Amino acid sequence: MATDPISDFPVAFALVSANDQDHTRRFLNNLKAHGFLPQVVVTDGSNLYPTVLADLWPQARHQLCVFHVLKDINAHVFDALRRLRRRHAATGGRKRRRGRPRKNRKHSRTRRGPTRKEQAHYVWKNRHLITTRPENLDGHQRRRLSRVFEYLPALRGLRDFVLQVHRLFDPEQSPHQAACRRAALVRDAGYQADPDLAKALAMLTADKFAKMAAYLRRPAAERVRTNNHVERTNRRLRHFEKVRYKWRRRRTIVRFVILAVQRWHHRRLAEESRDEGRECRPTAPDTRKQAA
Repeated sequence: MATDPISDFPVAFALVSANDQDHTRRFLNNLKAHGFLPQVVVTDGSNLYPTVLADLWPQARHQLCVFHVLKDINAHVFDALRRLRRRHAATGGRKRRRGRPRKNRKHSRTRRGPTRKEQAHYVWKNRHLITTRPENLDGHQRRRLSRVFEYLPALRGLRDFVLQVHRLFDPEQSPHQAACRRAALVRDAGYQADPDLAKALAMLTADKFAKMAAYLRRPAAERVRTNNHVERTNRRLRHFEKVRYKWRRRRTIVRFVILAVQRWHHRRLAEESRDEGRECRPTAPDTRKQAA
């Protein structure tokens, strides 16, 4: 599936039996034969695209989807969190005494607070807060995040790492500023000492980061960082397939996708004409002021 990220509309699709480089080259070559000359091509981190894009459209910039990049980096952050959580649960626990437990043991345990295992369970239950952007946290989530840091203070370093990674993809910065932030992050000795964070930093090489931040070299209105436009179209098609009926034959699939795209195209044209009518509609004079 290929879509226009600016207008968020599908422009071409191909039904293939395997997602390999031969089918990818044939699909993109057909786009080029129909006159498509993109300035920026947004893809995920698959190895199918770099060589084909360099051959077909050498003038186009290759933009890696920032959403997929952050997803891969967050996976390493969660690995580090899992390691710290297990270490916290395994060390410093209270040993069980021999003999029959005391009657007031439950009340004394409540007074002393949750155990290390309970704290580790709470941290893992709220692990998503470590990678959530600050502007997306409400008051309740901020209080839970503070308790996570209280139980396991070492997670503050992971949180700082995540915030610095988010700053790398700030759409308001310049390409030079993004490169300087990346260099400072990669040279941090504390992050390099962590085995999981070191794997995340290995993904931010200079050549690869240039593709991640290619959107910064476009005008502000054309800075597309993700391929969510393709994912939205795929989700709609999968919804049609799951809810309406199960597709079996190739001809049925192709026909339905063509009809769906044509329906979306007519709907978009109707919305654009409606918006143009609102802009061109003359305003009635205020007769009350004239009468006064």
